[in-house]
Amino acid sequence: MRNPFAKGPDPKRGILALYEDPDALLRAATVAREHGFAGVDAYTPYAVHGLSEALGIRKSWVPFVTLVMGLSGAALGLTFEIWASSIDWPINVGGKPFVSLPAFIPITFETTVLGAALATVFGMLALNGLPMPYHPVFNVPRFALSTRNRFFLCIEATDPLFDREHTRRFLERLVPRQVSEVDH
Repeated sequence: MRNPFAKGPDPKRGILALYEDPDALLRAATVAREHGFAGVDAYTPYAVHGLSEALGIRKSWVPFVTLVMGLSGAALGLTFEIWASSIDWPINVGGKPFVSLPAFIPITFETTVLGAALATVFGMLALNGLPMPYHPVFNVPRFALSTRNRFFLCIEATDPLFDREHTRRFLERLVPRQVSEVDH
């Protein structure tokens, strides 16, 4: 346990465990959540089915923002076309109506896609906390393997149950290949 009289924050960011295969990582993540750890994160070279549920990751709000901004883009594009063709610059071409919805479909579609795409990109960046050019796990010597063929489980120091020695022993009981401390 950390000395309560020590000055400054705990210099450790968390404890990182290295696993050889996705099944071992999935089992470890499930056991960590069952034991009450909430500040758990995983790093994998590809998506692992069931890992989000094992980590307790909630559903994202990005699809809702994408839908709302896509519909807003469609409404804005259609409103602008109706205003331009019937109010600001009405031109009668061959007796056609000023508000001709079939002619407005391409621009309405494009503004829908534009609004949805921008909302998705910026929503995803905000949700992921990006851009993040540096993270303390990059300092762990073997962490570069997370983009190739290894799987990592990290219990972060911000977790209410985090205690350096207890967390290290807990992760070692889950039989990882290596356990490392993540410096701040």
